[in-house]
Amino acid sequence: MSCLFAFRKLLSGLLSFFALAFVGSLNACQTATELPDSGYGYQPLEKANFWIYEVTEQRFALNGTSTTQTYQWRETIVQVYTDSTVRSLPEGRVYRLERYRRASDSQPWQPDSVSSLRITDNQLIKNENNISYAKLVFPVVDQFQWNGNAYNAIGEDLYQFRNPGKPFTVLNQPFAETVTVVQQNDSTLVSQDKRLEIYARQVGLIYKEKVQLQFCSSTPSCVGKAQIDFGIRQSIRLRSYGRE
Repeated sequence: MSCLFAFRKLLSGLLSFFALAFVGSLNACQTATELPDSGYGYQPLEKANFWIYEVTEQRFALNGTSTTQTYQWRETIVQVYTDSTVRSLPEGRVYRLERYRRASDSQPWQPDSVSSLRITDNQLIKNENNISYAKLVFPVVDQFQWNGNAYNAIGEDLYQFRNPGKPFTVLNQPFAETVTVVQQNDSTLVSQDKRLEIYARQVGLIYKEKVQLQFCSSTPSCVGKAQIDFGIRQSIRLRSYGRE
């Protein structure tokens, strides 16, 4: 009987060991799946990708006049080339982005500007008018801050992630997973500077807002009344996207 009891005790111990090992392997798998997502999908980079935006722009002048324009942008990745002088993933890969503009659907597209995108040091760098901005950093982590001007000489400008993975709707198009980049949100008695961009997973930039206004401060009677001296309000909304 003692041998049988010892055998049962040994068998029970072996079963407990394997059960613990199995649970441990499950936990390891679960931990692996819960690692932070890299976030590269928030800006797909592939030749022939295109995005069409509706733009509303209001400009204020010192003489008291204001103008409002609505128009469309079309941005397309037309070329992928290598540049050994930059550290990119993949190494040295740069994406040439051409922008076209038109007033309405009935008008032909006209060339507007050229920019480029690349990934350097786990950051999405966009070069506009020969100035490079760090638009995104990877992985995408809520509340994380970085210097959007790290690749230019303009001066520090802290960007911050907000609401990663949250849904957002633009022009009645729902996007299930987005992330907001707050570039600036500062308002005083004499000025307002609000800039943000929203990116959708597997889509790219879907919404952009820029408000940069200077308020009247020349006389005590106008201070604090949000009386605009000059500046700009601009909103950019994604209308369609795809591949050519």
